[in-house]
Amino acid sequence: MVSRFFPRSFHRLASRATLAGAALLSPLALPSDASAETITFKDPKGDDNGPGTYVYPSNAAYKPGSFDLTDVTIESAGSEITVSATLAAPIEDPWGSKGWEGNGFSVQMLFVFIDTDGKAGSGHKGGAPGLNVKFAEDSRWEKCLLISPQGSRRLQTEIDSKAKSMAKDLVIPKRVRVQGRKLVATYDAAAIGAPAKGWGFQVLVQSNEGFPGKSDLLTRPINEIKGEHRFGGGHDFNCDPHVIDMLAGGAVGDGSEKEAQHKALKAYSCNDDDENGGKQAEIGMVRR
Repeated sequence: MVSRFFPRSFHRLASRATLAGAALLSPLALPSDASAETITFKDPKGDDNGPGTYVYPSNAAYKPGSFDLTDVTIESAGSEITVSATLAAPIEDPWGSKGWEGNGFSVQMLFVFIDTDGKAGSGHKGGAPGLNVKFAEDSRWEKCLLISPQGSRRLQTEIDSKAKSMAKDLVIPKRVRVQGRKLVATYDAAAIGAPAKGWGFQVLVQSNEGFPGKSDLLTRPINEIKGEHRFGGGHDFNCDPHVIDMLAGGAVGDGSEKEAQHKALKAYSCNDDDENGGKQAEIGMVRR
């Protein structure tokens, strides 16, 4: 019943105001992930051969395309940052990672390097131990996000023993899951910062090695001749880049990016008298 103290028009206005106020207060009315920001990169298929010469190991666990990066999405939403990396083949778990506190896959390992300040000469020059690459002066990195089948305890142990100088900048995910051809890793945003325009990114694809060398951060070496669990087409000394795929060019998925990758990764030299000598390949960032 309309109150005899107020006109009918007042009650209509009051009712609308009440509904509007309720909508503002209701969490359902708030846009979810209002501060979400998404950055995307593409990579052409068929370039999972490093500098153009690498071949897969002979064991059936290393299926064609399982190290061929095709898409990367980085999403910042609230207190978390999520990286989704898509490969050309379905991601499998041939070695039963759940039995060793793993994350549901076995053979891949990815490194997401980030240049957060864009300052030449600022940040780390060398890649993570075992990758055998350096970063260009204008592409040095401040943070590296790890995507590994290994659980957080194993990752932390390896970092503490093999990467002390960069330990604070190697970021272990809060959780990792497999979704078809996609690896999805989520990180605490406080450990990275909010992605900003001009940040540089580089994604390197490697292979998880459960029994790594004494100075390798769970990376699988690449030799001259392929073996059951060794990529071939490289060098037996520590001079060739241990990188199977990466972002290159403008990272839009153009075919020319294959050659850009090959050119960058083949720019290394070896010293046949010194297994740790020679000149490592130098790579850069892709910016958005």
